[in-house]
Amino acid sequence: MTIAAMVIDNRRARFDYELQDTFTAGMVLEGWEVKSLRAGHANLRAAWVSLRDGEAWLEKCTIARWKFSSEEQPEDRSRKLLLTKKELRKLEVSCNEKGTTITPLKIFSDKGHLKCEIALVRGRKKHEKRQVLKERSEKKRADKVLKDFNAR
Repeated sequence: MTIAAMVIDNRRARFDYELQDTFTAGMVLEGWEVKSLRAGHANLRAAWVSLRDGEAWLEKCTIARWKFSSEEQPEDRSRKLLLTKKELRKLEVSCNEKGTTITPLKIFSDKGHLKCEIALVRGRKKHEKRQVLKERSEKKRADKVLKDFNAR
């Protein structure tokens, strides 16, 4: 029996930010959070990663309450991310540069374990976002023309 590949994606982050480096981190979760994540009930849109006391923390990641649980379930608590010391040092040094931050890209299941992909990012300006939209549109148009050409 295989577990379906579950992915909660932060698509807006790829548009709003220019990705510089990505990392995969484990997450410290409670039981009800794991069940709710596996059901796909989470939102990464307003989430970010903070570095405190040499540890990485996932902030403002909203995981919906597990409907079958009777215990108290805070939705917006900070969750610890598990990274190596080398990765943490690299993030600390890079995050001190002006205009860079750390944002979560997606939460996914890897061999039964829930992981969070985070990225070191630099914010895009409005004209850069317009350029990205233009490039995507041109690529989509070129792919369609190529597909029509190959179909003949």
